[in-house]
Amino acid sequence: MQRDLTMKAPATSHLNPEIAENSARGVSAEVDGGVGPRGRRGRFEPLRLAVLCAMMIASGSLVMMAGATEAQTPSKDSDVYFSLRREMVETQIRQRGITERDMLSALEEVPRHRFVPESVGRLAYEDAPVSFAPGQNLSQAYVSARMISLLNLDGDETVLEIGTGSGYDAALLSRLADKVYTVEIDRELGENARKKLGELGYDNVEVRIGDGYRGWPEAAPFDAILLTAAPQRVPEPLFQQLKIGGRMVIAVGYQLHQDLKVITRTGKNSRESKRVSLISLTPMTGEVTREPGD
Repeated sequence: MQRDLTMKAPATSHLNPEIAENSARGVSAEVDGGVGPRGRRGRFEPLRLAVLCAMMIASGSLVMMAGATEAQTPSKDSDVYFSLRREMVETQIRQRGITERDMLSALEEVPRHRFVPESVGRLAYEDAPVSFAPGQNLSQAYVSARMISLLNLDGDETVLEIGTGSGYDAALLSRLADKVYTVEIDRELGENARKKLGELGYDNVEVRIGDGYRGWPEAAPFDAILLTAAPQRVPEPLFQQLKIGGRMVIAVGYQLHQDLKVITRTGKNSRESKRVSLISLTPMTGEVTREPGD
């Protein structure tokens, strides 16, 4: 908050009575022994004037120093992390070709370091995965940005995410869509993510703990579906919860050989599939592993 740095003169009650009277009438009095406005000599001795001016200057300096100190006080969300976030967006995201304004704004806004342990907070802004729980990694920011940007969100969509993890991707989605439903199969991860998202105020996100293979039928159909864990094939129950015209972004394949795809539902049982690139995500677990093969 910016303070008013205007220096205020002492109240007229502390001045020589004659000068106080003159000040109230909007006239000035000479203070160097010359003739005053009424033809009388000023009674304000030079020594008293010097003391008063010194007091005024000192008082004003204190006000200015106090204002400067307050303006420079860092916010609760450390300036260091804000700078790291801006640098991450510029060097890891924008320079790699992701330039959508809303996506970049979400990445700058969401405090990525809050989704990992405090001891590794700075590592969250490096161009590499970072561990947030035993056996669990937060993907590098570019992976999140790339996958989410492929959904082509406008801001009024309802989105389903499979694989809540730390909750970071759900937080990004909450800045880009109207409503986010996210499912996490690991109870501890799901509860921690729900708590963190609530603490940070992402109140348009609902977290369910369960097997993501079946999706969230009562909230369907969805405008977009994002899978942050990789199945070996597209789960049919999830495809059926996608609106006609809706998009699913999914990595399909084995652990070291996954294709990142965008699947658009074009009809009740028809789809268009576009391969984007190779990617490596954590394999999807649960019922999907018992699904019959092709």
